[in-house]
Amino acid sequence: MLRIVFALLLAIAAAPAAQATEAGWALLREGGHVVLLRHAMSGGGAEPANFDIEKCATQRNLSERGKQQARKIGALFAARAAPIERVLSSRWCRCLDTARLAFEADPEPFEPLDPVKADEVEKAGQLKAIMEAVAGFAGSDNLVMVTHADVVQALTGVTPREGEAVIVQADGDRLRVLGRIVFN
Repeated sequence: MLRIVFALLLAIAAAPAAQATEAGWALLREGGHVVLLRHAMSGGGAEPANFDIEKCATQRNLSERGKQQARKIGALFAARAAPIERVLSSRWCRCLDTARLAFEADPEPFEPLDPVKADEVEKAGQLKAIMEAVAGFAGSDNLVMVTHADVVQALTGVTPREGEAVIVQADGDRLRVLGRIVFN
């Protein structure tokens, strides 16, 4: 009996995420949207002490599961007929690799998508640059911006899972969340 109750609770909890994911795919099929995509699964927590933006070996990188997840993200974009016009990425290797594996193209490094700056003035400039890129996008297909959880959270209030997509639209001086897609 306990197993049945647990299974029902699990199904009920998963239903809103599935509905949100389907609504997100419907938006992306239309094109003309901006997607903030958190990089796929990576290993470890903080960056190593010898971190160097130019050397992937000194960074936290995608795990094998993260590489599989990134490929799955790309396969689902293709299977769901969600057209991609442009891919921007944080300069961190796990973001660049997520973009390359998912969309089989070289993403454009876009420094404002790097982790949120500690200095408040720099942070404000960083977030403003992303907001301007979102507001200025007028393509007929979709713009994907591969970034980090703290960037998505600072812009939207949403803390995405690794590999989660948050579909956004500029709304004055903030971003409005239109939909979310969870990639397991």
